[in-house]
Amino acid sequence: MGRVQGPAHADHVLKVIAGNDAASSALAASWRRSGALHALDPASHAPSQRLPEDEIAQSRERMGSLLFAAQGSIDRLFLAVGGVGCSVVLADPRGIIVDRRGAPCDDTLFDSSGLWTGAVWSERYEGTNGIGTCIVEQRAVTIDRDQHFFARNSGLFCTTAPIFDEHGDLAAALDVSSARGDLTEGFARLISSAVADAARFIEAENFRLAFPEARILLAPTGERYGSSLLAVDRDDLVIGATRAARIGLGVNSATLKHPTPTADLMGRAGAESDDIGAAERAVLQRALARSSGNVSKAAKGLAMSRATFHRKMKELGLRG
Repeated sequence: MGRVQGPAHADHVLKVIAGNDAASSALAASWRRSGALHALDPASHAPSQRLPEDEIAQSRERMGSLLFAAQGSIDRLFLAVGGVGCSVVLADPRGIIVDRRGAPCDDTLFDSSGLWTGAVWSERYEGTNGIGTCIVEQRAVTIDRDQHFFARNSGLFCTTAPIFDEHGDLAAALDVSSARGDLTEGFARLISSAVADAARFIEAENFRLAFPEARILLAPTGERYGSSLLAVDRDDLVIGATRAARIGLGVNSATLKHPTPTADLMGRAGAESDDIGAAERAVLQRALARSSGNVSKAAKGLAMSRATFHRKMKELGLRG
């Protein structure tokens, strides 16, 4: 679909909705949701939906620790893009903007565009847009100017990435928007990459806060779905997993309710991980490492006599 400017935008959206593009185009499918499911008119100039302060406070409270975990990343992202006329916003799963950053000189512009704390950017109210469409499709999206459903939003560039909580559920959407007409395609890609990186960092930080006593491991599943992390207790049992790790390792909340050895879940179960001798060897090696090779100190750390420690070392083929 080519770019359409001015009053023709609404006509173009309606034409696409009436056609067959929704079967092969994610954008056309979103436009169809906006028009058919939510009964929105692309030519509407109704102002954005805004919530009162008490409802904004409730939305922020529902986000819990994630809102705290996000602050540093939002600040850093704004430092990177705020000087070129961009705003940074964090929205909850209902599309409600709960936090934002913007240069004072751009406040009037973004306020009038509805990119303000308390505004609702779900597809139900704003049609196809970065935040709302990201929430529906649960993936990073960029909605560039006339890709928006409403003609009144067709001057905005919006790129948004989802953030999932420690249970693997959608918890927020991080968005950078610009109203600059001279935003280049190359710079837009850089912004999209920065948003995705910030969203992954927030997700990882929130996961660490959710499991403060656990060791956090990087699961070998790649980064296609975000931060692939596992929370492991002192017995090497997995007690938590991010959405990416759940998808990559084929686990869910029901699986995680039962203690699962880390090695089993990460596909390394085998003779070595199940062998008692290997386990004892690992314990002694860790004790020696902690004591810098001092056998007496290592034995004391395991509440074991020096003679017993030496005997175990000999049995397991370890050198002091």
